[in-house]
Amino acid sequence: MQTGTLFYVVGPSGVGKDTLISEGMKALGPSGRYVQVRRMITRPAGIGEDHQPVNDETFAAMVEDGRFLHHWQAHGLRYGLPIGILDDLKAGRNVIANGSRGAIPDLAGIVDRFVIVEITAPPAIIRERLMARGRESAEEIEQRLARTVEPLPSNLDVVTVVNDTALDEAVTRHVAALDHHASRLFLKRVPIASARRRMAYLREDNPLVDAAALAGEGRIEITHAGTGAVRAELDLVEPCDMLRPDEIGLSREVFEALGVGNGSLVSVARTPSPSSRKILRRKIAGERLRADDYETLFGDIVDGRYPDGETAAFLLKAIQSLDDEEAIAVAKARCRFGPRIDWGSPSVVDKHSLGGIPGSRITLIVVPIVAAAGLLMPKTSSRAITSASGTADVMEALCRIDLSFADVDRVVRETGGCIAWNGRLNHSVLDDVVNAITRPLALDSNTWSVASILSKKWTAGSTHVVIDMPYGPNAKLKTRAEADELGRIFERVGAGLGMTVRAFATDGGNAIGNGIGPALELRDVMKVLDNAPDAPADLRNKALFFASQILSFSPEHGSHAEARRTAEEILVSGRARAKLDEIAAAQGAHSPIMPGPFTRTIAAPRDGMVEAVDGWHIAGIARRAGAPHDKSAGVDLKVGPGHEVFKGDPLFMIHSGSVASLERAVAAATPETGITLSSSGIRPSHIPIDPREAPPAPTVT
Repeated sequence: MQTGTLFYVVGPSGVGKDTLISEGMKALGPSGRYVQVRRMITRPAGIGEDHQPVNDETFAAMVEDGRFLHHWQAHGLRYGLPIGILDDLKAGRNVIANGSRGAIPDLAGIVDRFVIVEITAPPAIIRERLMARGRESAEEIEQRLARTVEPLPSNLDVVTVVNDTALDEAVTRHVAALDHHASRLFLKRVPIASARRRMAYLREDNPLVDAAALAGEGRIEITHAGTGAVRAELDLVEPCDMLRPDEIGLSREVFEALGVGNGSLVSVARTPSPSSRKILRRKIAGERLRADDYETLFGDIVDGRYPDGETAAFLLKAIQSLDDEEAIAVAKARCRFGPRIDWGSPSVVDKHSLGGIPGSRITLIVVPIVAAAGLLMPKTSSRAITSASGTADVMEALCRIDLSFADVDRVVRETGGCIAWNGRLNHSVLDDVVNAITRPLALDSNTWSVASILSKKWTAGSTHVVIDMPYGPNAKLKTRAEADELGRIFERVGAGLGMTVRAFATDGGNAIGNGIGPALELRDVMKVLDNAPDAPADLRNKALFFASQILSFSPEHGSHAEARRTAEEILVSGRARAKLDEIAAAQGAHSPIMPGPFTRTIAAPRDGMVEAVDGWHIAGIARRAGAPHDKSAGVDLKVGPGHEVFKGDPLFMIHSGSVASLERAVAAATPETGITLSSSGIRPSHIPIDPREAPPAPTVT
């Protein structure tokens, strides 16, 4: 078994081949793993390279005796590489031999590891070097440069080193190329299934790499020149029959991911790079990082170069200590992971809500108003994760939302806006990796979220963004002060990315509108767009507020008051409803999904005044009814805070598409309706309020 590699170095005269070999040996020789072979040449000593001179008769006799591994003839001279090279290769030493491009040997079955090293340089540099050497005339040099060069064999390993720079840099390239190929290992699939933990295995006595060092920190990267690379954790095994010393074993999952056969030669390197690890350690130690630093770390994290433990340590420190400037750095680094969409417009608007408020579907009203006013608003929204409905779920009750980039581009250019699902469009591999670690550990940071949100807005091509930040006991933000501070960070980070961002704290103490669930929320939206007399006032007011804030970005509006008048005119005139129909048609409209046919009314258990409506508990009832997967399921509120009811009056109606789901929802609503009634009952001086009247609008500040 030969664990050493024979490097056969070729290149034209003047390319600097001899210099690179001799200077490279100064760096490689001390390791004891590399030797330079002296060629036998029928040329006297002292002329040209350091060779072993022999005459023609002796050379012929050596050929006859089989004392050459390889020999050839060129320029009237005979050249030979001694057979003793095989002893070096068997001993694990790498042999560097000066060869000839026109006489590349066929050593299949004789040498296990054979690499051609091609040294090249631009013709102008070769010309200059040949002239400085002074051995040939200018005409001879031009003839040499004009020679046709045959391509190297495609079935052999070839590495090219370009010698077109300072000597020390060229030597570094040469040494790196040799060391990379000398450390290659034969691939072997081992009968081990490692599931999520991608595993590789090396023998402790591996002669080609420092197995103990590779198994130390981080993961290793296994690279095959033809198919790419995979990363894996590394375990060491004692000398055994499972692996040869020059093999690397891969678990089933890693072997299949790499996609090459047993016996292929692969390179192994520790990952991440020392410079990347240094950056990570700086952050863990509490230092502040720049955008370039975060870009390096994010790239290595996404590529799986760090084990989960180190990634978690970095994220814990970053999430806990992110200030405004670093939030900008994180956002900028994230922006570099994808190209920005160019809409060809100086103003592309968007909105984002921190969410969590049941029934707050203002996007389906805001986008049509803004698009009807002539601004571009390519809006992407999420489906519900833990709530009864998300903006995308409601829009899906009207039309197709699973759009490709090409679909979004077409719809926005045709209509001025869209409301598409962000799962296909704003997917971030970085977020997948980060969430897989942070969610089980309950790691969260509003500042980190700001960087994530705004980087996605930037890559989507947005120039102006409004942020809705509801605060309240059940919202993500608990207090007005917390919302105001986060709004300041949104605006600061947005400015750092070159965007105009306005953030607004909004009262998130109650549900918005009457319906909770996709079809019911769509019904409320349509009532607002149709200017129906029973349209939810709170939903209408909040939508007009944010629509007017977006319109005020336009220089056509001198003030927010003017923008508000424009928004109301578009809504009242029916242009907003027409624009939503146009957008839905462009995305792929279908018949609107109606509230579920199976219903049950939950009545007031006694007389009283409604003090509070726990929208989050009501949303839980809607989920039991089947929402959001069943678009027809949900809860239709009949009362709001301040309404007076008598025993038996309807509090809300549950809708579902199936009887079984309806019964589950009723069971959840029976012990606790989620609606708090005053203990003192109805005040005699009060006239009961029509339960169909919309509850008061939340305060928008």
